[in-house]
Amino acid sequence: MAQSETTPGLSSPIPSVPGIPAGPAPETQQIPPDARWLPPARFAGPPQRHPWEIPMLVLVIAVTVLIYLGFVLAVALSNLSWQFLSVLLVPLLLAFGRGLNYAKQRVGAVQLTPTQFPEVYEMVADAAARYGLEYIPDAYVMNGNGTINAFASGHGFRRFVVVTSDLFEIGGQARDPEALRFVIGHEVGHIAAGHVSYWRQLASSIAFAIPVLGTTLSRAQEYTADNYGYYTRPSGVPGVIGALSSGKYLLSAIDFDQFADRATQERGPFVHIVNLLSTHPVLTWRAAALRDRTRPGAILVRPNTVVRGTGSGNAAPVVPPPPHPAAVPEGYLPNGMVSQTKP
Repeated sequence: MAQSETTPGLSSPIPSVPGIPAGPAPETQQIPPDARWLPPARFAGPPQRHPWEIPMLVLVIAVTVLIYLGFVLAVALSNLSWQFLSVLLVPLLLAFGRGLNYAKQRVGAVQLTPTQFPEVYEMVADAAARYGLEYIPDAYVMNGNGTINAFASGHGFRRFVVVTSDLFEIGGQARDPEALRFVIGHEVGHIAAGHVSYWRQLASSIAFAIPVLGTTLSRAQEYTADNYGYYTRPSGVPGVIGALSSGKYLLSAIDFDQFADRATQERGPFVHIVNLLSTHPVLTWRAAALRDRTRPGAILVRPNTVVRGTGSGNAAPVVPPPPHPAAVPEGYLPNGMVSQTKP
């Protein structure tokens, strides 16, 4: 191909289009003289447990033991029939269920290996090494039938991670591989934090099923696993929140800050009730916690400060707070319509 002619002294910013002069040189960013590097925020460094996790775990285990003893005592005093002692079968039922779950993945899901989805296998190996595990957990992709989900579990001495196919797809180069790396870090974090231990699950098995009590412990554990995911890939946070809130196709179109701001703007008792009954933090609260790494994440009461990231997981309050995203000025809507959310 003959070399194209260009204006002397100018280079084309688009090599395939000759004759287009280069634009002005970009301005050099001036660093303010008082600028300084911020140390990592408390929850932006090596993973930490959520402060509520261990106290709630102790409470749940204590309640479980009391319920066990209560059943045994009631049967011994002939206040209940012997059939109620079937609660003592919980250890066997738990072991049986964990074994079935693991077998289901081994015979029906696609296992990640160095030759089967090697890029994602490397994510699992990297997370395991990063968290100090002495082994690489098994990892599988299962047909999610449209469900975006992932979980970690175990059986015996084995630990494994499962990602549904719809969530797995966000790792494609055309979408957000960083988000998938966050998800892998989150799930391997559950393993590293001991959340899938048989003895831990057995000790909390009965009380964990009690509404509010069990779900509060579960939310604390999810925040702990999010700390692992953030430590692995903080840049994956917007994509994860986008995928969980709007699905695998719209994840990159979601305004993360606007979504996280609504944690402070959506109010009322039913918001708190939904959170209380949920095994995971409601998504706007979770987004707010992943943006502001100076705090551990709201468990019972919604966040009350709109912040913006300032680097290294730190955040600064926004003054004045932005209006609710649905609020519009008077006269903005056609035909005299008004917004239900006032500006």
